[in-house]
Amino acid sequence: MINSLKTIAFFGCALTSRYRSGLCKCFNKAAKKINANIVYFNSLGKIGEKTLEFSEGEYDLIDYIDLEQFDGIIYDGEGYNVEGAEEKIIKKLRTAKCPVISISTYVDGFYNIEFEDASGMRRLVEHFLDVHKHTKIGFMTGYLSHPDAQLRLKVFREVMKERGLPEDGVGIFEGDFWFHKGEEAADFFLSRPERPQSIVCSNDYMAISLSTALKKRGIRIPEDISVSGYDGSLEGKQFVPHITTATREREDIAEKTMSILAQLMDNGTFSGDNIVSPRILLSQSCGCEKIIYKEEIHTIDEINNNIRYFDNCVNDAQAAILKLNKVEKLDELEHSFRECATNFGDYSAFFLFTQTDTKGRLSCTSEYSVPSDKFVPLIWIDKENEYLRTDKPMRSANMVPQVKSEVPHFYYIMCIYCSERMFGYTLIEMEDDDIFTDFYNIFLLNLSVTIERLWKNDNINKLYEKQKGLYEKQKQISIHDALTGMFNRRGFNDASEYAINNLERKSIVCTMVLDMDGLKHINDVYGHNEGDAAIKAAADIITQCCTSNEIAGRAGGDEFYIYASDYSQEKLDKFNFDLTRLCNEYNASQGKPYKLELSHGAYLIEADKNTRIEDLLKISDARMYKQKMSKPGRQKR
Repeated sequence: MINSLKTIAFFGCALTSRYRSGLCKCFNKAAKKINANIVYFNSLGKIGEKTLEFSEGEYDLIDYIDLEQFDGIIYDGEGYNVEGAEEKIIKKLRTAKCPVISISTYVDGFYNIEFEDASGMRRLVEHFLDVHKHTKIGFMTGYLSHPDAQLRLKVFREVMKERGLPEDGVGIFEGDFWFHKGEEAADFFLSRPERPQSIVCSNDYMAISLSTALKKRGIRIPEDISVSGYDGSLEGKQFVPHITTATREREDIAEKTMSILAQLMDNGTFSGDNIVSPRILLSQSCGCEKIIYKEEIHTIDEINNNIRYFDNCVNDAQAAILKLNKVEKLDELEHSFRECATNFGDYSAFFLFTQTDTKGRLSCTSEYSVPSDKFVPLIWIDKENEYLRTDKPMRSANMVPQVKSEVPHFYYIMCIYCSERMFGYTLIEMEDDDIFTDFYNIFLLNLSVTIERLWKNDNINKLYEKQKGLYEKQKQISIHDALTGMFNRRGFNDASEYAINNLERKSIVCTMVLDMDGLKHINDVYGHNEGDAAIKAAADIITQCCTSNEIAGRAGGDEFYIYASDYSQEKLDKFNFDLTRLCNEYNASQGKPYKLELSHGAYLIEADKNTRIEDLLKISDARMYKQKMSKPGRQKR
């Protein structure tokens, strides 16, 4: 619960686009009149033509939005441009227990705002017929699979037929609701048997594109051919000549929607109509207003100022990319946001909540597994100290932190995600009634990429540590004897060669070769399991004797090697004494039917790093063999 006021959710896409310019501002002003909060769930939608797999992840957040927290819902479905997105959101909104109003497309089962587009188009066509006395009128429709294009063409034909004129006028050209068909349309209309006196276009963008192409061909607008558009876009107002158009006024849509929603939230029903009528804006492209070029200078100056501001914002966006690229830890994100978030409008609060799994682990870490409905704050910026700070996980039933003030607040929630995973969501409150600029979207994309990089770096680091651990384990296995745990021959060779190669000067070193007496007898009489036990016991005794940094290893079978740097006769004597003592103690305590005995040969010599250990071991081996052969009742090796 944000505060005690009613809270309305608004679901839309590309709310910062030129077409929807000012829409949020109008709804926020209307919400103040009914004393309500609005939480906008804004989507970026399709970004370019080659990033569809990236766009799909944006709608994962829908699954975690608990609609119980809202008293009413507004749905603006017209802007969704990712396949399946509109259907997914409508399916979600059908589960809502509060009233849902669709403001741009008809949705069965919702309350719907209806637009008299038919009356707007009719009045434009009749304006050319009645005021300008034009009878040769062409029509540029949008792509005919779109319902708006179908309706506007239908009305054009009806009016022309009612006036006793050819219902297709001087010709109908199928456009694209965008800027790409102007050249082709100009050639089409100029090649007709009768040149049109005016051309009615299904929207402003096509009217601008057509007018531009006509002017390139020497056609004066409106002196030679008049042109009209539809939708009342900002571009149409800035274009010279200004486009005559019909518009769905955003103020009218917002006022009507909020009026109906207020009644539904309070009473469950509403009285009055749900119709928004278009306004006709008669301007220069039809000839109702003259082009005053001195006044256009102000518009040009304003556009130039916007271009300069845009350039500065681009520089700030580039700087933000560089700053975010330096972020190495999640807790550095807040500092980067405070430093870089300067080019999309003034905000009073910003929060980044990351999703956790069922064990509380963050979605941007490698351990993350099964998603939960809980989110924890990674960034908490509250400039006015308005919000009750919490570091505890927030459930999706309360996606906005509790605020102290009892006045309407307006929030914009957007998903933070990459093509592989949703990380969480951001929430921002602006200082005035309008929404942020497109540069906020750019910043969030950069923020998403940064979090994705940290997540994948974490994966790489964890994988590296795991592989390193496995490597070390395999390495230890490869250089150790499985039976005794001592170095095997390879391990002994590596360790002893490393030790002798690191001798800084000549020093006394020692090599020893030890061999068990009578192992073959033990194996033959008592079995190989007992033989293995004897080998392990001998290895344990040898290891206990190594108290002066000796390197010991099992060379194979019943033979053991020892190497020691910086050795002395005293150390060797102690080794021999301990060896005899420990063998005697073992034989006395274990009660074996055989005695554990070892023959050994040692070689002390001054050596340097160029000395070959294998040469020293040969001498030690010969001495060991000599000792073994000198023992009374000796066993064969």
